[in-house]
Amino acid sequence: MKVLTVDTEVNPEHPGSGASVPKRPAPRLPGREPELGRLTGLFPVVLGGTAASAVLAGEFGMGKSALLRTAAALAADAGFTVATATGSRLESHLAGGLVRQLADALEEPGAPPRPPVAELCGPAGESEALDLFFRIVRDATDRGPLFLGIDNIHLADAWSMRCLAYIRNRVLDLPVLIVLTSVVGYPPHREVALLDVVGSMPLTITLNGLGDAAAAEILGLAPGELASACREATGGNPVLLQALRPRLLPGADPHELGSSLIGQVLTTRVQEFPHAPAILHAAAILGEDAGFDLLARLAGVDELDALQAIDTLVRLHVLNNSDQPTLTYSFVRNSLLKDMPQTTRAVNHSRAAKLLTEAGAPPERVAAHLLEATSIRIPWAVDVLRLSARDAVFSGQAELAARHLRRALEERLTSGRRMAVLLQLAHAEFQFDPPGAAKRVREAVDTVGNRETAAYIATAMLLSLCGGQDARLGISAAGQIAARLDAGGPDAVWPLLCMTYLAEAGSRLGPPPEFRDFEEQWAPLTDPAAQRSRSALLALDAVRSGDSAQDAVGHFADALTGDDGELFEQHYFFTLATAVLSDEPAHVDRLCRVLDVEREPWDVHVPHGALPTLARGIALQASGDLQRASVHFESLLRRFDERGGTTTCPVGVLCAAKLVECWVDLGRFEAATSLLDRMDFVASQGLFTHTYLLYARGRLRVATGYTRFGFEDLLSCGRRLAHHGMRFPGFVPWRAHAARAALALGQTDDAARLAEEDINASARWGAARPLGTALTTLGLVREDDEAERALQKAITTLRSSPSRLQLATALTELGTLQARHGQSEKAIETLRQAVELSEQCGARPLARRAAEELRSARRALTPAKDNEHGLTRQENRIAVMAAQGLTNREIATALHLTRRTVELHLSGAYRKLGIPGRAELGGALAKSSQRADGR
Repeated sequence: MKVLTVDTEVNPEHPGSGASVPKRPAPRLPGREPELGRLTGLFPVVLGGTAASAVLAGEFGMGKSALLRTAAALAADAGFTVATATGSRLESHLAGGLVRQLADALEEPGAPPRPPVAELCGPAGESEALDLFFRIVRDATDRGPLFLGIDNIHLADAWSMRCLAYIRNRVLDLPVLIVLTSVVGYPPHREVALLDVVGSMPLTITLNGLGDAAAAEILGLAPGELASACREATGGNPVLLQALRPRLLPGADPHELGSSLIGQVLTTRVQEFPHAPAILHAAAILGEDAGFDLLARLAGVDELDALQAIDTLVRLHVLNNSDQPTLTYSFVRNSLLKDMPQTTRAVNHSRAAKLLTEAGAPPERVAAHLLEATSIRIPWAVDVLRLSARDAVFSGQAELAARHLRRALEERLTSGRRMAVLLQLAHAEFQFDPPGAAKRVREAVDTVGNRETAAYIATAMLLSLCGGQDARLGISAAGQIAARLDAGGPDAVWPLLCMTYLAEAGSRLGPPPEFRDFEEQWAPLTDPAAQRSRSALLALDAVRSGDSAQDAVGHFADALTGDDGELFEQHYFFTLATAVLSDEPAHVDRLCRVLDVEREPWDVHVPHGALPTLARGIALQASGDLQRASVHFESLLRRFDERGGTTTCPVGVLCAAKLVECWVDLGRFEAATSLLDRMDFVASQGLFTHTYLLYARGRLRVATGYTRFGFEDLLSCGRRLAHHGMRFPGFVPWRAHAARAALALGQTDDAARLAEEDINASARWGAARPLGTALTTLGLVREDDEAERALQKAITTLRSSPSRLQLATALTELGTLQARHGQSEKAIETLRQAVELSEQCGARPLARRAAEELRSARRALTPAKDNEHGLTRQENRIAVMAAQGLTNREIATALHLTRRTVELHLSGAYRKLGIPGRAELGGALAKSSQRADGR
């Protein structure tokens, strides 16, 4: 059968050109088999003599025309007469353009010529022209079923639409299949609706993006991640995939590719919509930052006009239908950007950066536009780029941070700002190019101008690089800068030297550098900041030596006299200062005020306000207020978790360790275990605060029955402190808990040795809490009167300090000892105080133990029911064993008592039985038993 076709489809790469594309056999359409099957499913209906219609809808380039051509070829194979026509933007004003194409195609060869349809469309012959087109279609059906395909119906002229609408209801009983293609969201024709052409119940087939497999076939790739990324970048749009294919070079990121030709095509296609091109280009510049107000302002369009343009572009699927009307696909955005002149792009990105800054956008979003605003001078951009670079390093994007900082160096900078940017760039490059970072440091040193500015910048770098290799870079840079500043005299260089020393001391596991090397520079110091720095080093020396708590507190107080808290922001100094000052409420208050500053901490891992919160929590914990302390630690730890600093930042590690210790005392063992399971002991082991983490784990293990492992952790903690040269006994009372663990393991000699070491160190230090804790431990390893004297002294010492938890512990141990010695009345009063105080602290494990000992003491005071002389249960038991011939040593061993306790109980029994000694004990007990039986 003869197939009649006319196809003047416009080349999609050159819209509006008017050039016709010769029809070729339709190729296979990857991924369109389901849609083609639905369309050919109408063939039997039409072959049965009934008309049918279908609409193929989709966005630009989704393959509507290709699907129509393939369907037409299949229709021809099925015996249809096929006539197709294509709407064109350049012909949409010509009356009858489409129907002329169809009429010419349907003219039977050899038939008498008819008047052209377009010549009969005047007012006088309108009905004749409509009827003529209908007769042409009807006559074509006399020769067999008819396939009418109209591509781009949204571009049809009004008269053609009227002709198609006219025949629709007149061919219902004829074998006619009408298939139209249309772009989704295209504004409806002003005279004739699409439903007037295809009827109220057409088969509507919406073409969506192709899947991964079809996209891979078009691209000539094997299915996989690359093909999936290409499909995502293009939305599976076949035309975009074809444009992407030649640009997909090895190693290329599909999300960064674009075609300037596609950008031209899209811009041309939206020209007919008011303000759409301006909004389209603004959306390309803004990218993910595209919001309604920013789009309107960047495009320079009135809000109502912008809203109309955005609405149109959303309906056309060019912009996403969301609160952020961004471009649908990254390939489209990149194509529009490639089509822009470079200067236009740079200026628009600088304008976008300014608008985002005014809107309060995050620094990283502003910086993304500043990176593209090359060759444009933007003085205010430096601060934004530095801040975004800091955040990028924090999130592990060091190379992105380096790009931001290199862009900052393109601005005109003072020597001080250039030095600051170079040092920050050195830190970023150190993550992936250490030799390059070293060159940056040397370059920064060469730019040193103003001494005070240089010292300030170097100090800030030391504070921002909190640990590990980063700290080594900061120390190296600060040392080089200090050497340049040395000619300015001690006042100029001393604060920087001090901060460098603190950074080096806190970043090494071994002993810090020799402190006394700096003494020769002290005499000429006159600047208050330099004097405070000297006080800080004196305090540190006193702490490390462990010789005098009074001297250490005094030096810390002198370092706190200024309003600048930078010294105490240094993590090593902060850790030791809070350990020393936690029993000094006035100094803690002063420390918190100094640390409570408006600016963000230098260390990006440390949340704003974290240091005063942590200092207050440590003081609350030292005073025994465990509940409030845990609230401080928990709230702070959540913020460290958000910044990823819990396991790597020294302050974060300290906070976690303090919380674990607090939870152990509160009896929250599961929570403590869960937190320790999250900690990275390998990542944190290079930090000084890792020592506290070991201590906390050791305490938890001992408390939960893993005594051997806990004992090893505590000993390891002690070895680290000794290796560091830290003799301050109050940093962590590891010996006290290690001695208890040794006793539980039966290692009494180790326990005694640890207790002796602890009492010597604490006595030398002279502070109440460490001394009271050491005396309590001593009471556990000594016997009889020595043990009681040590515990009594511990209680007296601790009553002079705010350390309520340690006092409750000492009271519990003394009460337990008194009960064992038969001093039940004293034990009851002591243990009653212990229970009350431990409950106030919230220390549930200690409170339970004290309460159990209290109940035992009260039972021991109750007379035994089977004797009339009022012997207590313990006295009666010991007396019976003595009457049976056991020695005091044997009785003590059998009952786990000391010989002194056995002697005390026997003396009480002799007195109550009215006998002089051991020889009369058997007879007295027998008589007492007989009288009891007689009753």
